[in-house]
Parts: sequence; structure tokens; C-alpha cells
Amino acid sequence: MTTARAAERPARNRSWLVPAALIALSAIPLTAGALRVVQLAGGPGMAPDVRFKAFPALVVVHVVAAAVYAVLGAFQFARQFRRRHRTWHRRAGRILIVGGLLVAFSALTMTLVYAQKPGTGDVLYVTRLVVGSAMAACLILGFSAARRRDFAVHRAWMMRAYALGLGAGTQIATVGFGKALFGTGVLPRDLQMLAGWAVNLAVAELVIRRSRRTTPRLQPTLQPAAASS
Repeated sequence: MTTARAAERPARNRSWLVPAALIALSAIPLTAGALRVVQLAGGPGMAPDVRFKAFPALVVVHVVAAAVYAVLGAFQFARQFRRRHRTWHRRAGRILIVGGLLVAFSALTMTLVYAQKPGTGDVLYVTRLVVGSAMAACLILGFSAARRRDFAVHRAWMMRAYALGLGAGTQIATVGFGKALFGTGVLPRDLQMLAGWAVNLAVAELVIRRSRRTTPRLQPTLQPAAASS
């Protein structure tokens, strides 16, 4: 028993590495979002972005929902914690569905309502519409799969939604490296931003495929009649 507990302890500690990494990935964009909210509130020495003056509430909804979605969603990747607290997992999952949909729909609305950010072009505009719609679709499909108790499909769709939701964190790296390798410009920047979402989705798909290979499949049980025939 002592050996089993000693073996469980490193596994439990390792299970927190993924949530910690995901929170770290989202830290910079969440901080930037919080500063934007402070700007809109008229913080000292901060002039709000003129693009957001007409509908500032959209920014607040997006930033708050994104913070809840990124941080709470990260804890869903702590396997040991999730297995020990299934009730918490279900309740947090409901909050994540609502929060994720708010992130997706507020992002879509912001893209349609606000003027484009200087230095960005049509490729990023269309990509944001596709990503926002895809994230909402993944959340709805994930919720539907959970209702059917198809939890493998549920996890896959929720992972894809979370990967799209954390695109801003990865874009810090893709834009940084992209500028160094390909220079600046409207199209290069649009593609660098698109790469952030693409990288996240690729990683999510790798994790999903790996989990499908490692999860044991239940073998069908032979009925007596079938066995005798």
C-alpha cells in the first residue's frame, strides 16, 4: 500500500504540469485584456482605443469570459483531480460551456462591429470569423456528446474548443518568430496570427489521437447462445 501511494504521488504532481502550462500560456493575453478594460474604465493616464468607444461592454464581456474560460478550463486537464472530483468537473464544465460561448460570440461580434485594427487585413478578418464560429460549434458538439454520454467524443470537441480559445497565447510566439523570419506587413502578420490557432489545433489533434490509442477498448462479451453456435 505504501508503494502504491508513493507511485501515485509523482503522477499526481505531474498531472498539474499541464494546467500550469496552460495558465502560463494565457497569462500575457489575459493581462493585456485586463489593461484594456482598465483603459475603457478611464484608468489614470490611459486613453481607451477609439475603436471600442461605441460598444465598450463587448470588450468587458469578452475579457471576463476569456479569463474564466482559460483559467477554469486549464484545471479540466488535471487528470487526477478531475477523476477524484467528478461532480466539480461536471459543474465546472457547464460554466465552461457558457463562458466559451460568450468568448466565441463576443469575438464574432467584435470582429463584425469594430473597425479593423491597423496593420491587419482581410485574411485575419475572415480567419477570426471562422475561428469564432468553429469554437462555438465545438462547444455545442461537445455538450451534445456529453448529453449522449459519449465522453470520448465530448473530450475531443472540448479540447478543440479550448485550443481555439487559447490562440492569443500562442500568437505571441508565432508573431514574434514570424516577424524575425518573414518581416512585417499586413499579409505576413495575418498569417502569423492564423498560425497561432493552427498550431493549437494541431497539438490538440495530436493529444486526441494519442488518447484514442492509449485508451483500452472494451471487448464485446459473447452471449452463451453465440458462443455455443
